[in-house]
Amino acid sequence: MSPMATSTPFPRVRGRRFGYDVDEVEDFLASARAAYDDKRSRPAVSAADIRRTAFSMRRGGYATAAVDAALERLEDAFAARERDRVMRGSGERAYYAEARTLAKEIIARMDRPDGHRFDRVGAFGQGYRVKDVDRFAETVRAYFEEGAALDIEEVRSIAFRTGRNGYREAQVDLLIDGLVEVMLAVR
Repeated sequence: MSPMATSTPFPRVRGRRFGYDVDEVEDFLASARAAYDDKRSRPAVSAADIRRTAFSMRRGGYATAAVDAALERLEDAFAARERDRVMRGSGERAYYAEARTLAKEIIARMDRPDGHRFDRVGAFGQGYRVKDVDRFAETVRAYFEEGAALDIEEVRSIAFRTGRNGYREAQVDLLIDGLVEVMLAVR
């Protein structure tokens, strides 16, 4: 059975609490379902698109934890399908070479000294707190260089505090996306 075969509604939050906008979630899942069933080489939705998806918050919306868990499973399914397509087209060796290249770029970034891994936003700008990101960077470095445990769910759900003169969020987020891609490639 395809991971997109069923359309089970998610639980809704109760009372005046906020959850994900029901229409946005339903629309996105309809697009993902169509993309998953699409036999073309480049469907309209990718694993990276799923990873970067964000929904508005509405009172009485879908419970965020349930939707997030479903999106993670969906991302895994899309990533596996994308991996299979690339392997059929370029071969297994080329696929893993690309993943190794991305891993080397991540390691090089993690090997930079604390406080210098990413660009800063400036004295008056808000960015990710440097100490938080640097602490996570050590975890990533240990994962690659020492084989330390790092759970993909931890990476997907990492949230950094913000502060003045922090790291540029876009750069950090891009690295996290790359890390997830590498982790999915070697699953």
